[in-house]
Amino acid sequence: MEYKFKPYKYEEPLRGHLNLGGTAPNGGRIDVTSKYFEKNGKPFIGVMGEYHFSRADADTWAEELAKMKAGGVTIVSTYVIWIYHEEIEGEYDFTGDRDLRAFMNICRKVGLDVIIRIGPWCHGEVRNGGFPDWLLKKPFALRENNAEYLALVKKWYSKIAEQVEGLMFKDGGNIIGVQLENEYCHNAEHLAALKEIAKNAGLDAPIYTVTGWNSAAGAKIPVDEVVPVFGGYCDAPWAQGLDALPPSPHYFFNQMRNDSAIGADLATVRTDGDWRLPYERYPFATCELGGGLESTHHRRYIINGMDIYAVSLIKLACGNNLIGYYMYHGNTNKIGKLSTLQESAATGYPNDYPILSYDFQAPISEFGEIREQYRLLNMLHMFVSSFGDIIAPMAAVDAAQSVTLGDNKSLRYGMRTDGKSGFVFVNHYQRRSKLEDLRDVVIDTGFVKFPPIDICGETAFFMPFNMDINGYNLKYATAQPLCKVGDAYFFAEIPGIKARYDIDAAAMRHIVTLTWDEARYLRLLDGELFLGDNCDLYIGEGASVMSAEDKPYSFGYWNGAEFEKISVALPYSEPTLEISDCAEPSFKKPYAYELNIGGGRKVTWKKLTVHGVQGFIELDFMSDVMQLYIDGALTADTYYKGIPWRLPAAMLNGRECYLTYSQARNDFYKEF
Repeated sequence: MEYKFKPYKYEEPLRGHLNLGGTAPNGGRIDVTSKYFEKNGKPFIGVMGEYHFSRADADTWAEELAKMKAGGVTIVSTYVIWIYHEEIEGEYDFTGDRDLRAFMNICRKVGLDVIIRIGPWCHGEVRNGGFPDWLLKKPFALRENNAEYLALVKKWYSKIAEQVEGLMFKDGGNIIGVQLENEYCHNAEHLAALKEIAKNAGLDAPIYTVTGWNSAAGAKIPVDEVVPVFGGYCDAPWAQGLDALPPSPHYFFNQMRNDSAIGADLATVRTDGDWRLPYERYPFATCELGGGLESTHHRRYIINGMDIYAVSLIKLACGNNLIGYYMYHGNTNKIGKLSTLQESAATGYPNDYPILSYDFQAPISEFGEIREQYRLLNMLHMFVSSFGDIIAPMAAVDAAQSVTLGDNKSLRYGMRTDGKSGFVFVNHYQRRSKLEDLRDVVIDTGFVKFPPIDICGETAFFMPFNMDINGYNLKYATAQPLCKVGDAYFFAEIPGIKARYDIDAAAMRHIVTLTWDEARYLRLLDGELFLGDNCDLYIGEGASVMSAEDKPYSFGYWNGAEFEKISVALPYSEPTLEISDCAEPSFKKPYAYELNIGGGRKVTWKKLTVHGVQGFIELDFMSDVMQLYIDGALTADTYYKGIPWRLPAAMLNGRECYLTYSQARNDFYKEF
């Protein structure tokens, strides 16, 4: 069967209409058009990954940021969470794990730009959405334009500005953007006031963003002052009830940027008369493509790589020109001086989250372990790194045959094109649903007709047409482009589809085809290409090529003609774990209440003995909540999801460790 597209229509991007953009002392410049972002006059697609410095161990920042960069992240986004820095009014803490300036400098050293999300309210599954308790006791309304509240915001923003002085883009630093507030839908005047306060404090950046979701009309924002950013998750752990939700609409190709379901646990969807967000004035940008999901007490999820990769691929096809993930790296909450700092029903929220774990089943776990979506997403990230200037100006064109929610038989596809060349995107994946196999699929772009292919199993991919390969025209390829290094173009063979190239035979010397499994371990590191031998590579201290798995490893280095094999011998010892029954230990347990959410749960204790400082140990007990105590202190926790809880052996090695877990009941949605 043939599949065609709606007509392509060129629209000239608007320029200079937004009160955004800026210049660095070295003459470098960032601008925002209505279609895409520009760096030094050239279109680019940034890859933004969320990682909260204050919810991580400062000693691990450099290594974890290096892993993010190796995964194709170019911009780190991070909340500056008010309650983490001023839990007690007037007492500021920007030291240790809360040292914002040190984190910014490490980002810069690693080679990453930054967008700081300065609130004042952030949500982020933090206590009070990030507001300190003392602020909630003030006798005036918050998140509004009243003098008392704005005076406190001004003071808070000034404290942030002190920490990042000299690090803004305009000063030659790497902070290229500022997000104001979060999930704020209805008051453009307040957002405008926050921008003015931020700029006056010194938080002056070329890009200001706000979350744009609400109803289909979009959040009410100060037009031309900020870029609205959007998101999309594969499910909704904040949704009430214990039943499975309908299939996510994010596995379909459509150009609707807005997902009003995000934040629906807290924000009221509003309509503001005749208001409509003027989407056409801004590039399609995201800040919260779900890198995973954080399970709530009443909804537990098992995330796999394709759950996340397929959504990001679809959004790229639909015009996304800033690829932003929440979360990209999992984190661990702190416990404050006065209270725990996580969102919970006890603080008036509809959801309970773990006291400590904010792992999110993200591409990189809270303990630094690589997950499958990291590898799949990197295939997209390498592509936009090499070809972002080509695809960013391309228009998204819808399929002629639209597919509706619940249709598991029809082909889901889209296209980006400049009217002569482009890329065809196909998604044959729906989370927790089976799509019917399709045979003899012929895709006709209107410019090029692809040969018949079979699309079977769980897959998502894209293919180029009329692509320039060093002056040769690649009419089509039934393979997915990955990156370009020197004069070599790298492609991945799509599972179940033979890689074919319609190009002059002389040009084939420029094309390297990898298997899909190989491509998962391909890394573009500081302009050079490496192929891990089933290991995840990154640039470590001293510019050495490291493996995230902390084991002996080997890889291929692209020398311009072939992958030159390099092996690294490292000592490795598998950790040992002994688990024994025990009585409840006598140390104080101020957080034991987490084991008894809903009441009446039997609690079991186990003593753990771990030897070894490499690798991970696994704990897998059917339970409601698991807590790990080390030397008498709560060190880690999780809501059981039906998969093993993986913990770094080094954290437990040789220490007094106890595991406690509570009885599971049928009071949560589960996928096991």
